[in-house]
Parts: sequence; structure tokens; C-alpha cells
Amino acid sequence: MDGFQFLPRSVFLPTADALVVADLHVGRNEASDVAFPLGERRDLLDRLGALLTRAKPTTVVFAGDVLHRFEAVSERSRETVAELAAACREAGSDPVFVRGNHDPMLDAVRDDARDAYVVAADPRTVVCHGHEEPSLDAEQYVIGHDHPAIDIEGQRRPCFLDAPAAYEGADVLMLPAFSRLAAGVEVNDARGSDLQSPLVRDLDDVRPTIYDDGSEEALTFPPLASFRRLL
Repeated sequence: MDGFQFLPRSVFLPTADALVVADLHVGRNEASDVAFPLGERRDLLDRLGALLTRAKPTTVVFAGDVLHRFEAVSERSRETVAELAAACREAGSDPVFVRGNHDPMLDAVRDDARDAYVVAADPRTVVCHGHEEPSLDAEQYVIGHDHPAIDIEGQRRPCFLDAPAAYEGADVLMLPAFSRLAAGVEVNDARGSDLQSPLVRDLDDVRPTIYDDGSEEALTFPPLASFRRLL
């Protein structure tokens, strides 16, 4: 997919002046025994802040699974979501919240959540979470949901999946989870049936991309079918 700038666990659309992140899973730390040294809120805010400083987007789209818990929202999670939105506004960006399958309680936190968002008109690009058939037609979809990752020389890395013409002729870009606590699907030996999103059914033509923090550049691989045996 052209016209996208890959950033750490996120993507920037220059023509739309929009930053997209997916799968924050706010409250994940509270829901488990995992001890996250930096603290979930501080980690999310620090990394989002770095992206806002770097990209200076007009819009920030949170592409679903903003929350982690299905049944309730703690006061701490409410405060985290509020601080994320405030960080966007302070940077001059409008926050847009898209519902994911983990977000039945998002409407109790935000009164502006939606199922999908048209982030660009030409080509028509829609951001949705990717857990169900999209409610809006598009030429390109930007989604999350499956938390893709790839193992390279024994090191597991979050990755993007560029899937050409994957859903009714539309291209699909699947983002890695912005949360560093969320497990995901390792694509090395995966097949389309291993993904939960109905927007990506075949992984053979999918091109994984990783963002290398050391060089600060995106590294795009050939279609999985052509190099899977080398991984």
C-alpha cells in the first residue's frame, strides 16, 4: 500500500495528516499478574507523545480495542483514556476513537466512539478494527485486531501486514498492537485461517513490514509465500 509512513507500532498517512494506532488494550495490566516495569499508562503516553512530536498529525485515530476489559471500566482506565485524548489535543491533534471487539464499554468512556472512520477520500481509506465485516466501503482499509508479529533469527518483532486486494478488491493494512503487553499471531508459519479478522483470509501474498528502532526505518519483506521457508 502506497502513501503510508511506518512508525513504531503505528502508521502515518501524510495525505490525510493522520496517525493511526490500534489495540492499546488500556487496563490490560490491571487484568493480569504481569508486572510492567514502566507502568501501562506512562508507557502508552510516552510512546504516543513521541509519535505526536514526530508526525505532528492533525488527527489521531485509535483503531479499536482501546480498552481491554469487556465487562467494566476501572477509574484508572477511564483516566488513562482521558489522558491519551488530552495528549492529542495538547499536541494540536483531534482524537478519533473507533470501537473494537474489546470495546463494549467504550461508549461509557467516550461519547464520540464510532465503528469506522473515513480517514482519507482519495483513495478512500477507512479505519476500522477489523474484527468484523466493515460498515463502510473503501479502496483501502487500515485495521488492527490480530496483533501480528514475526520471528526473525529468534527475535519476535511486531509487524505490519500489507495485504493487496485482500477484502473485496480493497487493500488491507493490518497494524501491530500498540500495547506492548498484548500477545498476537506469529505469521512465520501462519495461514489465513489462523487470523481472526475476516478482512485477511490468505497470507501468501501478504508482505510483512517491521519498524527497526535502531535504524529508525521500515524494512519490508517479500510476500510470505516466497520467503516463509527461510524464516
